[in-house]
Amino acid sequence: MALKIVKGSIDRMFDKNLQDLVRGIRNHKEDEAKYISTCIDEIKQELKQDNIAVKANAVCKLTYLQMLGYDVSWAAFNIVEVMSSSKFTYKRIGYLAASQCFHESTDVIMLTTNQIRKDLSSPNQYDTGVALTGLSCFVTPDLARDLANDIMTLMSHTKPYIRKKAVLIMYKVFLKYPESLRPAFPRLKEKLEDPDPGVQSAAVNVICELARRNPKNYLSLAPLFFKLMTSSTNNWVLIKIIKLFGALTPLEPRLGKKLIEPLTNLIHRPLSVLSLFIVKYLGLLAMSKILKTHPKSVQSHKDLILQCLDDKDESIRLRALDLLYGMVSKKNLMEIVKKLMLHVDKAEGTTYRDELLTKIIDICSQSNYQYITNFEWYISILVELTRLEGTRHGHLIASQMLDVAIRVKAIRAFAVAQMATLLDNAHLLTGNTQRNGICEVLYAAAWICGEFSEHLEDPLSTLEAMLRPKVATLPGHIQAVYVQNAAKLFATVLRGQEGAPADRTVAQETSQLLIDRLPLFVQSANLEVQERASCILQLVKYIQKLQQKDVEVAEEVTALFAGELNPVAPKAQKKVPVPEGLDLDAWINEPPSESESEDEGRKPKGKAVFAKEESKHTKPRYTEVDEKELAKRREVRKAEQANNPFYIKASPSSQKVLTAPLGLSLGQGSMQFLFSGMPMSDQYVKLEEERRQKDKADKKKKDKKKRREKGEKGRRRKGDSGPESEEDITPAHMVDITTEEMPENALPSDDDEKDPNDPHKALDIDLDKPLADSEKKLPVRTHRPDEVLRSPVDDGEGVEVVPELKKKSGKEKKDKKKDKDRKKSKEEKKKKKHKHEEGENLMGAGSEVPVQSEDSNEVAAPPPATTTNEVQHHKETDKICTITFSVGFCHSFYSSKCMCDIQGNLQDGSQVVVSVIFENKCDSFIKAMEFNVLDSLNSKLQRPEGAGPHDGLTVPFQLPPGISNEARFVFSVQSIVMPQKLKGTLTFIVKTDDSSTHEKLDFKLHFTCTSYLITTPCYSDAYAKLLESGDLKGSSLKLEGVSQPFHHLLARICFHHHFSVVERIGSCASMYSRSIQGHHVCLLVKTADQTVSIDAKCDEPGLLGNVLDEIKLTFSQC
Repeated sequence: MALKIVKGSIDRMFDKNLQDLVRGIRNHKEDEAKYISTCIDEIKQELKQDNIAVKANAVCKLTYLQMLGYDVSWAAFNIVEVMSSSKFTYKRIGYLAASQCFHESTDVIMLTTNQIRKDLSSPNQYDTGVALTGLSCFVTPDLARDLANDIMTLMSHTKPYIRKKAVLIMYKVFLKYPESLRPAFPRLKEKLEDPDPGVQSAAVNVICELARRNPKNYLSLAPLFFKLMTSSTNNWVLIKIIKLFGALTPLEPRLGKKLIEPLTNLIHRPLSVLSLFIVKYLGLLAMSKILKTHPKSVQSHKDLILQCLDDKDESIRLRALDLLYGMVSKKNLMEIVKKLMLHVDKAEGTTYRDELLTKIIDICSQSNYQYITNFEWYISILVELTRLEGTRHGHLIASQMLDVAIRVKAIRAFAVAQMATLLDNAHLLTGNTQRNGICEVLYAAAWICGEFSEHLEDPLSTLEAMLRPKVATLPGHIQAVYVQNAAKLFATVLRGQEGAPADRTVAQETSQLLIDRLPLFVQSANLEVQERASCILQLVKYIQKLQQKDVEVAEEVTALFAGELNPVAPKAQKKVPVPEGLDLDAWINEPPSESESEDEGRKPKGKAVFAKEESKHTKPRYTEVDEKELAKRREVRKAEQANNPFYIKASPSSQKVLTAPLGLSLGQGSMQFLFSGMPMSDQYVKLEEERRQKDKADKKKKDKKKRREKGEKGRRRKGDSGPESEEDITPAHMVDITTEEMPENALPSDDDEKDPNDPHKALDIDLDKPLADSEKKLPVRTHRPDEVLRSPVDDGEGVEVVPELKKKSGKEKKDKKKDKDRKKSKEEKKKKKHKHEEGENLMGAGSEVPVQSEDSNEVAAPPPATTTNEVQHHKETDKICTITFSVGFCHSFYSSKCMCDIQGNLQDGSQVVVSVIFENKCDSFIKAMEFNVLDSLNSKLQRPEGAGPHDGLTVPFQLPPGISNEARFVFSVQSIVMPQKLKGTLTFIVKTDDSSTHEKLDFKLHFTCTSYLITTPCYSDAYAKLLESGDLKGSSLKLEGVSQPFHHLLARICFHHHFSVVERIGSCASMYSRSIQGHHVCLLVKTADQTVSIDAKCDEPGLLGNVLDEIKLTFSQC
């Protein structure tokens, strides 16, 4: 054995660790896949070794490979083995691997339940902490249900480190097991007042996440959170609390007024308490939450919020932008947008500049343009935004241009004129042809000029601008709109120029213009552009022939584009009813066979039919402009600006940036150019102010005239000199709020956006309702019911209970309770009789139940319960049994349930750990429990130093009603070749309101030979070498009348006797297991005609014979 240990240590010296693996991967860049494949083969060999250190090292390397994208699900069982290590460094590696590799469909997760439970109850806080951390990553509904009670117990742990982790993982437990929310919520609420700030912060985080989806259930916590907000000094806790109040304020409007004072105090705290950043962030965050219910209180701080736009920190600026969205009104909209436009000029970085652009559009377009009183101003704002270089929100500007032009009829003439100017200066917008770039506004400009072409002053010049060769560099979808709307402009030109001979010449020239320019688009690589250009080109050629015959075609061509296009609802497509008999999932044509697809894939790619293919990464070509040409263009532009009455001349200070000459770069994000003929938005601010003053004066005159007619005195006027209200401001243009078109018989609904799989739906639970008696009990595993059904297989392993309950002491009942107790006694007798009869039905052959006298204080108790099919193996080395015992005395009836888990120690083959879970199922308090087992020659209960052989071990906890807990006891075992039964006693005190009773329970602890076996995977080559070694002794077993399927038979052996399947061929399978002392057990199982034959080999004949007897007993009880 010593030589083997030394050899293992030497072998580990040459094993690759994680550092070697990473270094090797970096050195094999050319053949990385081949190198990793070799490493995985080495890791598989390492996982076959018995040394846990080697396995941990292998699992550590597999974890890194999983991060690189390799599938390591085949090593799931080995990960569980490393998780069960007693050494923390190895256990941590196992939980890390499990947190990365395990998911709900991982089969071996069911084996981890008991191991995690043991780690959660470990005296080492770091074992418990790593178990909680790992469990949060792969918790499943079954794990949440089984471990909810254990985790809730840890919420009251003495260590803040454990309490914090337990509180945080409860959020995951709630999502997977919603039934645990109501019982656990009182304890979670207590953690809000925990003395440790970390635990308090964790509780705040969990409740804030729960309240984010279902805020109404947490409204009752508002006073407690208000107290925390005024007393806590934790910045991040304050942020969470303010977010929570933001969700609660809409449900309780009075909260808004209550929060203003503490928020003001928070902002004015000295900087030594809160940093400047946190002060601003918290203040802006709080204001954004209160804004919805108390807008006037927040709007008074408009100047302060605008100052935050100059803050160096981007998050502060973004918070201020969010606030401005809800602060605008008809009076201050233009002022706010003007200041935002100035920030756009000097914005650094495309992210913040694009956010400014988005917020300007959101502010103006909110609530169907409720706050815009002059749409000419808004169109000019949109045009000014087109001067941004490098923005990715060109589609947003384009959609606003289209929406305003369609819905505001009074603005169409102005919009068309501005769009025509954009098209004429399109060459200035084609510098960035990426999708969603600023060139997207040309899409809207072309569509507006085509659809509302009747408002164009010179449609022919606009048509010529839309057919310039430069247009071919634009994205395909924009070219398609250009071509389609060029046809609309062509119809408008024909309608305006047909009739007079001179006009007919212009019409023919227009036709020739299209015939000359459209072939460029016919050769486009975009199919949509090709199709539209081809159709329109043929139509124009046919029209030209008719024009040569002096046939008027204007009316017919105009009819092609008659009618007005209305907006379509976003959800219209999904609302279209499916016609009867139409199967949308059926194939229209039969799919091609795989052979045909392969043949087509082998064909060489042909050349492009319609156009020459270009590389996707080829950049568009631009003609270089020399200095003379630049100077010439600059002079022309300055002359146009000087002669343009609508162009506002820039002052040397504020507008210096906006008057830079064409072609000069003003820095990233700045306004790049001004179009000739385009007015600045600033002039509309002045015009709008003048219009409002005029409207106000006119209204005063009308009111004065009315008062004179009615004979009222001027002194009775009220509010004459007061501020102008929102209702007094009349917009210059009205918005047509058109209903978006929907299919027939389709009604809009709000349920389309809801996720049917949202786990938060199940957490919509009323937490203010008092807990019922049935809910006060913490959730336990529902798959182990109190009334245990008999398993089809019961090999007798586990704990046999012989309840000999003796009443040692008690108090006399008072006379005034005699009548009540007499009734209760009758009811309890019925219960005991029913339970005893049920126990008799559950008894197997050979069960020993003591017969007790009716005159004795002892009462008949149910027999030992049997194991169930639903008992889980939390680890392959585990064996779980169930004890059910009843305690009866006087007029009371108590019952308790225990689960016993016998686990061998891999590191020490002479030790067995027995974990017993005690559950108090009565209505009284159980305390002072003492566990004792009589020693035998082979097995002894390990007691503390100085204790005698007959002394019991104190159970380190008490059991309130409905509570369960686990205790672990270590036994030393010399030989494992024979099964053995140990007698034991459990003494405890049952405390009621008016009495305390000492009780004693006798039981038997049954160690089977199977309980010493460990489920160990074995590869076929190692299995063959083991059989060929000649060190194993043989035996056989034949079972008659076994009618179950072969795979069920194998599963039964694996589950009850801890074997693993090495290889299966038809109705024959080889199986392997190993004892805690290193004995190898091999089985060859064959079945034919309801006969099962088992050939077995083991290096310990006595152990093999008893294991076969236990397997025989298993199948005899089927």
